[in-house]
Amino acid sequence: MNRGLRSEQIPNPTAEVGHCVHRIAMHRARPNVLFMQKHWDVMRSDDAGESWREVSGNLPTDFGFPIDVHAHEPETIYVVPIKSDSEHYPPAGKLRVYRSKSGGNEWEALTRGLPQAHCYVNVLRDAMSVDALDPCGLYFGTTGGQVYGSADAGNSWEPIVRDLPSVVSVEAQTLP
Repeated sequence: MNRGLRSEQIPNPTAEVGHCVHRIAMHRARPNVLFMQKHWDVMRSDDAGESWREVSGNLPTDFGFPIDVHAHEPETIYVVPIKSDSEHYPPAGKLRVYRSKSGGNEWEALTRGLPQAHCYVNVLRDAMSVDALDPCGLYFGTTGGQVYGSADAGNSWEPIVRDLPSVVSVEAQTLP
């Protein structure tokens, strides 16, 4: 299922194996549409992984770890870009979640409530989650021990908790 993947860092960039997949996400209403954050690309498949195309578009960098899909809008996806594979922090030390409402290529930075100076943390593969509420909530944890939440699909953020050890996993659940 690696058709269309390209990784310049491996000996054969178009090999069927050896690609560093960081995270795959899908919307439950459209299981054939997959989104992938991999080592240097944000990708999309419209045929259940049979083929892939890059949708990194206007992101400041296409390296990162988490990717998630809005609970009610299957074309709305979220990523947290970091500087590079050797510098695991946000570009320019500004923590930003990027949202595409078009399934990729066109991205907007979501910054309200997030540190925009001297922030050198990372968001790991499993450290982002969405809830099923309406409006959709979005949450992520950092290697600096902070957890941020957004009750409005990423338009604004608030810290939920600070001073934890590195947050490696975040999961949102809606109680009955």
